[in-house]
Amino acid sequence: MVLVSLITLTYIAVLGKSILAPLVFALLFAVLLLPLANFLERKLRFPRSIASLLSVLILILVTAGVLYIVGAQISSLADDWPQFKQQVQGSFNDLQTWISHKFHIRIKQQMTYVNNATSKLLESGGTVLGDVFVSFSSFILFQVFVMIDTFFLLYYRRLIIRFLVSVFRDDNSIVVYDIIAQVQSRMRQYILGLLLEMVIVAAASCLALWILGVQYAILLGLLIGLFNLIPYIGIASALVLSTLVTFATAGTAKLLLVIGTILGIHLIDSNILLPLIVGSKVRINALITVLGVIVGGSLWGISGTFLAIPVIAIMKIVFDRVDSLKPWGLLLGDERDEKQPEPLKQEIKQQGADVTNAPEKPG
Repeated sequence: MVLVSLITLTYIAVLGKSILAPLVFALLFAVLLLPLANFLERKLRFPRSIASLLSVLILILVTAGVLYIVGAQISSLADDWPQFKQQVQGSFNDLQTWISHKFHIRIKQQMTYVNNATSKLLESGGTVLGDVFVSFSSFILFQVFVMIDTFFLLYYRRLIIRFLVSVFRDDNSIVVYDIIAQVQSRMRQYILGLLLEMVIVAAASCLALWILGVQYAILLGLLIGLFNLIPYIGIASALVLSTLVTFATAGTAKLLLVIGTILGIHLIDSNILLPLIVGSKVRINALITVLGVIVGGSLWGISGTFLAIPVIAIMKIVFDRVDSLKPWGLLLGDERDEKQPEPLKQEIKQQGADVTNAPEKPG
C-alpha cells in the first residue's frame, strides 16, 4: 500500500503540475519568511495580514535587486554588441580555418551548411518567437502565483497547522507537531545554506575570471552562482554559456583556462562547500539525489530539478517519524546518516498555536 500510495502521489503531481509547483515554491518561501513575519507581528504589533504582505514585498524587492544587478551587467554586454559581434566573427573565421585544415572541409562548403541551417531557423522564426513569448508569459504568471500563495500560506499558517493536527488522531498530535517543526527548521536551514553557497560560488567565480582577464567576468560569475542553485544541470549550463562568451571575446587562448577554473570551483563546491554548508542540513544519499533530480525534471521541468531535493528532504523527515515508513527513510538517507532528534516532549496546549512555539530539543 505504501508503494501504491507513492505511485498515486506521483500521478497526482504530474496532473497537478501547474498548481502544485508554485505551491511548493511558496511553501519554501513561506518557511524562509516565517521568522520575519513573526517579528513584524509579535514585536512590532502589525496585523497578521500586514506582516505577511510586508514579508512578501521584502522578498520581491530582494529578488528584483538581484535581477537588476544581473540586468545591468547584461546591458553592458548589449552596449558592447558591435565589438562583441566583431570578435565573434573573428573567432568564427579562426574556427573555419581550423576545421578546414583538420578535417579538410572547404570554407565554402562549411558556409553552405551554415546557410542551410540559418534558412531553416528563419523559416521557423515566427514559431520560435511565439514559443519564447508564451514561455516568458508563463514564467511571469508562475511568479505571480508563487507570491500570492506565499502570502496566503503566511496569513493562514495557524489554520493550516490546526488542520494538519486535526486530520490525525489525538495521540499522534505530538508526532505531527514534531514533523512540522522539523520541516520548518530543516527547510529554512537548507535554503539559507543554499543562498550562502550561491554567494560564495558567485564571488569566487567573479574573482577567478577577473584574475584571468576574462571580459564580462562579473556577469559570468553571477550567472554561475545563480545557475548553481539547480543541481547538476545548472553548472553544465553555466559552463556552456561561459565557454561560448569566452570563445567569442577571447578566442581559444583562455578557453581552456576558463573551463578548468569553472570545473575547479565546481569540484571545491561539491566536495567541500555543499557537504559543509548544505549537506549537514539535508542528508540524502547521492543515488537518490541524482534520481530525484532526473525524475523531478521529467515531471516538472526546471522547477522540478530545483524542488527535487527539498521535496525528498521533507519526505525523509516524514518517513523517519512514522514507524511503517522508516525503511523508506533509511533508503533515502546514507550510511553515515545523523542521529534523528528526539520527538517533542511536551504537547502543545493551545490547539493551532504557531509551530515555532513548539518545544523542540536543541541541536
